[in-house]
Amino acid sequence: MVGLRENGQRKYRSFYGKTQKEVRAKLRKFREDEAAGLDTDKLWGFSEWADFWYEQHKVNIAPTTQENYKYTLRILKEHFTDRALRGIKPLDIESFLKKQQREGASYSRLSQCRGMLYQIFHKAEANDLIRKNPVAFADKLRRRGPEQTKEAFTAEEVQTLLNELPENRIGWSIRLLLGTGMRTQELLALEPKHVAEDGSLIQIRQAINMDKGTARVGVPKSRDSYRDIPVPENVRYCARLLREQAGTYLWEGKPGQVINPKTFRSYFKKALEEVGSVRVLTPHCCRHTYVSQMQALGVDLSTIQSIVGHADMNMTQHYLHVQEPIRQDAIERFAKAFSGTIPPDDPSSNCKIIPLSNLSIMHKGNSGQNSGREKLREVR
Repeated sequence: MVGLRENGQRKYRSFYGKTQKEVRAKLRKFREDEAAGLDTDKLWGFSEWADFWYEQHKVNIAPTTQENYKYTLRILKEHFTDRALRGIKPLDIESFLKKQQREGASYSRLSQCRGMLYQIFHKAEANDLIRKNPVAFADKLRRRGPEQTKEAFTAEEVQTLLNELPENRIGWSIRLLLGTGMRTQELLALEPKHVAEDGSLIQIRQAINMDKGTARVGVPKSRDSYRDIPVPENVRYCARLLREQAGTYLWEGKPGQVINPKTFRSYFKKALEEVGSVRVLTPHCCRHTYVSQMQALGVDLSTIQSIVGHADMNMTQHYLHVQEPIRQDAIERFAKAFSGTIPPDDPSSNCKIIPLSNLSIMHKGNSGQNSGREKLREVR
C-alpha cells in the first residue's frame, strides 16, 4: 500500500519477478527511491519522457532548429526505446555514443546527441524522476583526427568576386552577403522597407524558416539576430538596386512568396562557377568570410558580434579564419624580433625590440634589476 486515492480507497503498487528475491529487490529499490524523494507515482519510459520533454522545450528553440532537434530525438528514441528512465546508467550512454561513432556519425552529431540526452535527463532529475543525470557521469568521446575548419574566401577571392560578379540580382546579393555578414535566411526574407533608401542600412526583423521543406517567413534565429546592419559604401548600390527592383520581398519564387534557400544556393553556385577564378563555396561561407576579414582589419570581436548577430562571443570566435598572409606576417615578425633586424622606428611594428643580450642586466644586483624592469616597460 502506497497511500489513499481521492475517494478514500487504498492505493497499491505491485511488483513482479521470476523469484521472490527479484521481487524483494524491486520493492527495496522502490522504498529507497521513495525515501530519496523521487516521484514514484509513475515509472517513465525513455521515449515517453523524451517526447514530453521536447513538447515542453520546443518553445525555446528557433523554428529553423526544430527539424534538427526532431531528427536527433528520433535517433535517441530508436536506441533507448521504452527502457525505464531510472534504469539507464552512464555505461549505457557511453555504449550508445560509441555505437554511433562506429556507424560513422560525425563528431558534431555525437555532440548533439549527448547534449540532448543531458537536457532530457537533467529535466528528469529536476523533477525527481531519477536520482542523478547519467550523462554527467558518462565519459566523453575524444575527437578523432583533426578538427574540420569551416571554409572562407580569401581576401584575394573577395576582391575578385566584388569586381567580377555579374551586375544582376544574384551578383548584388552575393556582394551584400560578403559586405554585411548576413545569414542567407535573413537576406531572402528582406522586404523593401527593411532597406534604407540610400542602401546604407539593413534592418533584420525576420528570416526564412523551413517547415518540412517549405520556406516561410518567421522570426530570426535568436534575440540577438534582431539588429541594424551598416552597409559598406562600396556595396550600398547593391542594396539600393535590390530594393528598387523588389516585389513584396527582395527575392521571390513566385510573386508575393519568398524563394526557397535551396533555389538561391543553385543561383549562388552558378554565379561563382561563371567567375571561374574562385572556389565554389556555400552562401554561408560569406558569413565566415566577413567575420574573418573584419578581424584581419583590426575590428574588435564585440563589434563584429553586434553586426553579425551572434548570441555570444564564443560563436564569433568559432567563425574566425586566420588568413595565410597574416600567419606568414606573424612568423616573419618573430624571425625579425629574435634576430634584432627590426629597426626601433619601423612603422609596421607594434613593439620595441630589446636584444636578448640586454636582458642579462636583470641578473646583476638590485640596481641591475631595476634597470632591467625599466627596459621591459618599453615593450608594448
